[in-house]
Formats: sequence, C-alpha cells, structure tokens
Amino acid sequence: MYTTQMDAAKKGIITEEMKTVARKEGFHAEELRKLIACGRVIIPANKNHKSIDPEGIGEGLRTKINVNLGISKDCCNFDIELQKARKAIELNAEAIMDLSSFGKTREFRKQLVGMSPAMIGTVPVYDAVGFYNKELKEITAEEFFEVVERHAEDGVDFMTVHAGINRETARRFKENGRLTNIVSRGGSLLFAWMELTGNENPFYEQFDRLLDIFEKYDVTVSLGDALRPGSINDSTDAPQIQELIVLGELTKRAWDKNVQVMIEGPGHMAINEIAANMVLEKRLCHGAPFYVLGPIVTDVAPGYDHITSAIGGAIAATYGADFLCYVTPAEHLRLPDIDDMKEGIIASKIAAHAADIAKGIKGAREWDYKMSEARRNLDWNRMFELAIDGEKPRKYRESSKPEHEDTCTMCGKMCAVRNMNRVLKGEDINVL
Repeated sequence: MYTTQMDAAKKGIITEEMKTVARKEGFHAEELRKLIACGRVIIPANKNHKSIDPEGIGEGLRTKINVNLGISKDCCNFDIELQKARKAIELNAEAIMDLSSFGKTREFRKQLVGMSPAMIGTVPVYDAVGFYNKELKEITAEEFFEVVERHAEDGVDFMTVHAGINRETARRFKENGRLTNIVSRGGSLLFAWMELTGNENPFYEQFDRLLDIFEKYDVTVSLGDALRPGSINDSTDAPQIQELIVLGELTKRAWDKNVQVMIEGPGHMAINEIAANMVLEKRLCHGAPFYVLGPIVTDVAPGYDHITSAIGGAIAATYGADFLCYVTPAEHLRLPDIDDMKEGIIASKIAAHAADIAKGIKGAREWDYKMSEARRNLDWNRMFELAIDGEKPRKYRESSKPEHEDTCTMCGKMCAVRNMNRVLKGEDINVL
C-alpha cells in the first residue's frame, strides 16, 4: 500500500488519480508517475475529498489556475461565497482556496469540499484567529496545529503554510527594510506572532509534525511566500531570496516524508525580473511546481489588476510557473463580488493558455487552430463554443446585428475574411 501520491509513485504504483491526470493531459501514466516521484509534478487530492476530479500541477502539464474566495469580518455572507464557488466550477477553475478569516468556518469548508470537483486549498493560520476567538498573541503553537489537523480531516487538498519566515528571515527583513513591508496576510500574522511572543514560527520549528499530518491525509504543502514583494520596488530583494532558500530546504524534508510540495512565488514584480525569478525558484527548490500570485507588473492600476496580473502570469508561466492564482479588478480595494471573480478567472485562463502555447503543451495550439478555422468560415456559433468565455462574445454579437450574417457591424461587406473567401472561390465580392 501507499500513504501519498508521491509514496505510490516512488514505489512504482500508478494510482487512479495518476491515470485520470494522464488521460486529461495526454501523458503516458508511467511518464507522469516518474515526475511525481521526483517532485516535479503533484496531484493535490486529500483522501477525504471524495468529490474531487484530480488535476496535476507541474512540469509539462497545462498551466492551472486558482480562485480565492471566503468571508471577512466586514463581508460575512457564506451564501454569496458558495455562489462564487459554483461559478468558479462552472468556469472550469482547477482550484478554489477558501481564505475565510472570520467566524466559525468549518461548516462552510465542509460544504465546499463536498460539492467541489476542483481541488480545495486553505490557509489555516487565517482560520485560527476566528475559530478560537482570541487575539493573535494568545494563540498557542498547539492551537495552530489543531486547526491544521481539522482542515486536513475536512478534506482540504493543499494548505498554504508560511514555514519559511523564521526568526532569521524575519531579522533579514527588519535589517533590509522595505517600501511595503510584509504584504502576505499569513506571513504578516506569523511575523507579528513571533514578535509579540518572542517564539520561533511553530510551522518552521515543528515542520516534521506538520508533515506527519499532511502525510496522513495526503495533503500537499504549499510553502507560502511570506516575504513576497508587495511593490515592484521590493521585488527580488534579500529577504525574498533568503526565504526562497529556506523553502528549498523544507522541500527536501517534505519529499523525504513523501509529502507533495509546491512553492508560492512573487506578487509584484517588473516584467524584466520575472524570467530570472522563475529560474531561481526551480533551481533553489529543486524543480518543485511553482504557484504565483500575478506577478502584478505595475503598481499604478488599481481596478485593473486582473490585467496587470494576467500580463505577469503569462510571462511567469512561459518561463516555468505551473499554477496561477487569479487576481480580480477588486485587488487591494475590497472583497471581490461574483462579477469581479469572473473577470479574474477569465484573465487568468487567458494568461495560462497563452503560456501553454509558448511552452508547447500538448493540445494548446490545436485549440487556437480550431478557433481560427471557425473565424475563416465565419462560423459564429463554433467561435462561441471554442471561446474561453462563450457568453460575452455571444452578447456582443447579439447586441449589434449586421445587415448580412457573414459580416459584423465593424466592417460590414468590407470584411476581409468574407471577401477573401469569395475572391478565392472566384466570386464577386460586392462591397457596396
């Protein structure tokens, strides 16, 4: 028998989850097994998540996207968050992270796991404050681990744990200084906890205990980037890189216990630094899958950060990122509503697919070929079927009808596609 997908892969066992992912990706199952055994591909699939339709993340596979949702103290309607979850599933997001940070969230989390074929992620440190209804400094290390175990029991497939911010990396941060300090919510909470209590980060200090929980349920550890840059001014600085080195060391320790790993990466970063950061992560973290927020490539576009993020995400995935966390137009401004969420999902899916074309992922170019074929044939319904989001183009088409069905109201009978089709058949184009 085996304990985790990685354990099975090391033992030469091809699991049902591996077979499913291999079929989806057009891979040979044995080839996929080898990549899982060495940590370059993961299949986050908690043993207790019975409704999951497994997906793989990592080398040679399609770039996947994650959708964040969950309540806060100021916006605490779980029904709305469930609506968002259903929409994310409808739009084929591969992962949903429940980032709820207020109230008794377990009922919501269980409902989400029960209904979702997408993999589910959480950040347990967010939940600890609300669950225990205590001030941060009063929460004990034991209580942090109790929350982790509860999330694992509930079927969460991957958890973000900011184990790389320890007393030493925190010292480096304080000595270097930053324009925007620590912008990771989980990272800032653990930094504050260490400062207030004088203790070491329990997830770093007792990392083996964390791994024991994750191995038991086959939870993937997503090693969080507590020191990710919150502005392009702070990107690729010493604290960010030092934390990445620590994450690489923790990756090997996780693999020794057959726990699957992915690494979380930078938030804000100028375009010209992205490729180098992807190489750094893959080298320092031994080829583990890379999960990035953005990167957001400029700080001056609030309300449009789904676009700044998609630009960065496409570049990051082209150069090695495997998993994109969506960003919505509401980033930095408010909790996203369902329309914001949809905009963020579509932008991230565009970025992921653009990168898959560049990486030569199986089937990526074929999708575009089919769309171009439909455009050449002026087959509107086929275009809508093939579109990442068929609803929006269909609405545009219906809102402004042309005189002739084989044109649109932009060019009318001067349509280049229409006229080339006719001329090449020897027909009169008749543009008046």
